[in-house]
Amino acid sequence: MSTASLPLLIMGPMVRRADAAEVCIQFATSVASQFSIEFDDIDVFSEQQSIALGTHLYLHFVIVKPIAATLPVNQLISYRLLNSNLDVDLSDFCYQGKATPEFVIPQKLEQILHGSCRNPHHPAKDSLVAANDFQQQNRSVNQTGADVLLLSGDQVYADDVAGAMLLAIERLISVLGIYQEQPLAIDLPAQLSEQLYQRHLYLPTVPWQKRNKIGVGYWLKKDEPHFSSLKAANHLIFFEEFIALYLLNFSPLLWDLIDFDSISYQASSPKCQQVFDNEKAALTDFKNGLVHVQVLLANISTLMMFDDHDVTDDWNLTAGWEQVIYQHPVSRRIVNNGLISYWLMQGFGNDAGHKTAALLDAFKTSFSEQKQWQFKAFDKTILEFNHWHYELNTVPKVVVLDTRTHRWRNEQNFNEPSGLLDWERLTELEGSLVTHEQVIIVSPAPVFGVKSIEAIQSLFNICGQPLLVDVENWMAHEGSAKKLLDTFRRDDTPKETLILSGDVHYSFCFSVQKRFGKHPNRIWQLTASGIKNEFPRKLINVLDKLDSILYAPKSPLNFFTKRWQMEVDKHQTIGEGQKYLVSDSAISLIELQQGKLARYQLLHPDNRTTEFDLSND
Repeated sequence: MSTASLPLLIMGPMVRRADAAEVCIQFATSVASQFSIEFDDIDVFSEQQSIALGTHLYLHFVIVKPIAATLPVNQLISYRLLNSNLDVDLSDFCYQGKATPEFVIPQKLEQILHGSCRNPHHPAKDSLVAANDFQQQNRSVNQTGADVLLLSGDQVYADDVAGAMLLAIERLISVLGIYQEQPLAIDLPAQLSEQLYQRHLYLPTVPWQKRNKIGVGYWLKKDEPHFSSLKAANHLIFFEEFIALYLLNFSPLLWDLIDFDSISYQASSPKCQQVFDNEKAALTDFKNGLVHVQVLLANISTLMMFDDHDVTDDWNLTAGWEQVIYQHPVSRRIVNNGLISYWLMQGFGNDAGHKTAALLDAFKTSFSEQKQWQFKAFDKTILEFNHWHYELNTVPKVVVLDTRTHRWRNEQNFNEPSGLLDWERLTELEGSLVTHEQVIIVSPAPVFGVKSIEAIQSLFNICGQPLLVDVENWMAHEGSAKKLLDTFRRDDTPKETLILSGDVHYSFCFSVQKRFGKHPNRIWQLTASGIKNEFPRKLINVLDKLDSILYAPKSPLNFFTKRWQMEVDKHQTIGEGQKYLVSDSAISLIELQQGKLARYQLLHPDNRTTEFDLSND
């Protein structure tokens, strides 16, 4: 397709942060232009923030504010996108029977969609399609459906990229003329097809001569890669690749522009060829579902938070990992590319630019006269930025945690897992919780996880291999675990706290109460993972059974855990084949009544629904 025939709108619109004071609408176009948003029957004005990311790629954020008073809450609002006062055709983004997209400004939360871990080439179906089906059913009978969509991590997999996806990224960079960064000092083969399934061989390593002589790697004379992802064969490297990946994760139109069906690859072995073919088949199914996903994102306020795969596996897991990565210019650059692209495609919309817009000027000055990004100065700026976390002033209040850049590092042993939040941020969290009746916390990793799995992770950590099994649970760090549990045991904490988590690729429902004291506070750990990812089913069934045996309610092993003063009850699924851990891909639906949990379900992409029994029996 010639660039002259590129459509105006190439991604979105996506409704991002929405509250009574303002609404942020995010989208991308192929040309620079002025846009505004109008709400039906509501007097508003628009402010536009645009960022040129390519010759034919412009990212826009339109902030819509009321002319008088505040915007209406808890009711459907219809909106139109205008380009130079002319309507942009949004018919592809409307629910059946609707003339325009509609969304709700959530104030009193009654239904929440939540999920994490959306890997495009995983063979599971995309659960965001199931979420869209749920919304369509509600809108067809003039109900609002879910009030908000919360995505708690791994919206993209920058460290686990399919071969066909990497080739698609290359084509999209060319079609849109996405601006590239200054060349890195990394010796890759000239042709991308020669890099497929080989990129991990060119990523920076620690030479075996510099490794600890106590480790096995030294005596095997084996270099240690900086990046610890086990699936780094096609790890993203360049800034333009990260941007293209985001576009392909959210826009169905772009897959047609690059003629994805014609992408091919001749592998050097039948096994590698089979991997490529299987991944491409999964991606074909993924792209076909995006027509439904784009409707969902245009009709519901969507808030996001990063986890490790949005940047790279094990991101900041240990102080030793950080030391190796950030002291090497290429490794640091790759990680920062992931963080910059997160800011642009996810972070800015979370707070409508209130704090994240402070990065814009420094970012734009990084663009040279040679039309290349030169991020050396900007790297320091974005690494020092510490406002990725945010809150929603809803009822219940929503507190979204950044558990990646506020780490509590172990200063005695740099190879020990860092705490997910440092003392300062944990103290801020404590202040956010007290004096509220109900609060919802979004924590990418579960606070109260499966004890048997955490015990296995602890064993690997004792053996000096925390990166091998992702020791990223809250209880892995003594200081952060104690501070967090002390907060939950306070008498002035909420009577009901919902913790929404993902990360682990299986779903479960736990309820938690402190064993001692009269304050009737209950904590619900609601874990939903993944949207398009799954834990091996046979293994999860074994771990489910093992956990039920070893950590039964009266098991003495419970007293050897850091949370022994908290009574944790596991809740089974309802119906045949009852179980505590559900591996099937899904997105969760949380229903509240008067701010308290009334129902917890999993919506599966094959039209099944799994519900957890919330009773204490």
